[in-house]
Amino acid sequence: MCGRYFRQKEIVDLAAYFEVDTPLPNDAAPSWNVAPTQQAPVLRRNPQSGARHLDVLRWGLVPRWAKDASGAARLMNARADGIDTKPSFREAFLRRRCLVPADGFYEWRQEDGRKQPYAVALRLGQPMALAGLWEGWQQPDGTWLKTFSIVTTEANAKQALVHHRMPVILAREDWPLWLGEAEGDPRPLLRPSPAEDLACWPVGARVGKFTENDAGLIARDPAARPPPELDDPSPYEPR
Repeated sequence: MCGRYFRQKEIVDLAAYFEVDTPLPNDAAPSWNVAPTQQAPVLRRNPQSGARHLDVLRWGLVPRWAKDASGAARLMNARADGIDTKPSFREAFLRRRCLVPADGFYEWRQEDGRKQPYAVALRLGQPMALAGLWEGWQQPDGTWLKTFSIVTTEANAKQALVHHRMPVILAREDWPLWLGEAEGDPRPLLRPSPAEDLACWPVGARVGKFTENDAGLIARDPAARPPPELDDPSPYEPR
């Protein structure tokens, strides 16, 4: 699963990295603890102009046919297996795929009777492009609520030491197909990223509280004793 992630880069830096030249949202401050039902920037392609847009949507997908938005948090993730047939996701998968910019995500591992949180990022420190789906739902007052879900797949060998699922991290060359800029079947893209691309390190328990939000959340937990496979140098620590 993917229940928390962090995005510490400024929106203008994300726009440059994702090749966005359209107006940017002004309510997309960095966050080190993005949680379901919170707002976050998402990269979408305008089907008429073909331009890439960064827009702020709410995490937790509300299907277009839903009677209300109460189940949004339960649809924070969309499992890759069966994504094209499940009623909650199949239309969004066909027509409304997006990228969710992140610098990394958190996951919890059972250790010595407690859960130890870990941060996971790309080893070189570049932004992640998480595969996502978005949807629009008309609220009772007539306005539209726009929401998104992060697609997950089975974990690679490294991530499986923490959790059996992980978000789909798309390589740059795969963005056009996922966004609908290129023709083809996007389902083969829904695979785990190579284990050697990831850095993983233990962080403090504060990240479990969604009210905590500062750069210290991604700092290494000095009291943790992780296995060697899960104690990589963080790409954000001074060398």
